[in-house]
Amino acid sequence: MKRLILLIVFLGLSFFAYGAYIPAKAVLAQYLINDAWNDSLSSGESRKPWKWADMHPVMKLSSDKHNQELIVLSGDKGNSLAFAPGYNLNSYMPNQGGTTVISAHRDTHFEFLENISVSDVFELTDRNNETTSYEVSDIKIIDATKQDIAVHSDRAELKLITCYPFDALVARGPLRYVVTAKMI
Repeated sequence: MKRLILLIVFLGLSFFAYGAYIPAKAVLAQYLINDAWNDSLSSGESRKPWKWADMHPVMKLSSDKHNQELIVLSGDKGNSLAFAPGYNLNSYMPNQGGTTVISAHRDTHFEFLENISVSDVFELTDRNNETTSYEVSDIKIIDATKQDIAVHSDRAELKLITCYPFDALVARGPLRYVVTAKMI
């Protein structure tokens, strides 16, 4: 009986430790990403948040109205999106005259997009510490299996993309919530 109780206590502590490990890792990652961003601003060069990272901070996305300040990582695949919003490498950087595309998960970094309205303002700050402002002009829900997200070479705009619906029980559905903002 004593061994059974010890086993139950050990298993309970193990599950608790594992459950605490994931949030602790997320907090540490944010600290390292912010540190790499600050190093990039001061040096003007790309800095990885940790040695084995296959991504680096490329810009900061801000919204005063929604109290958001998010470091955006290079690439919009799972390795980047697990830690922060990701910049689509096939889109344009701010101030290059084309569409800048940033994606993030609906239940973490882009959860606030559910409360976005037309005319809300976002700012993008690049590694040269230059800030560009964008005003939301359109919000759409599209089926990604039937429609592509357009990247224009002649429109200075920002597209923020996340999965939809925000309260979906199962991830990876075909619907995407697309916020388009035009450069001010």
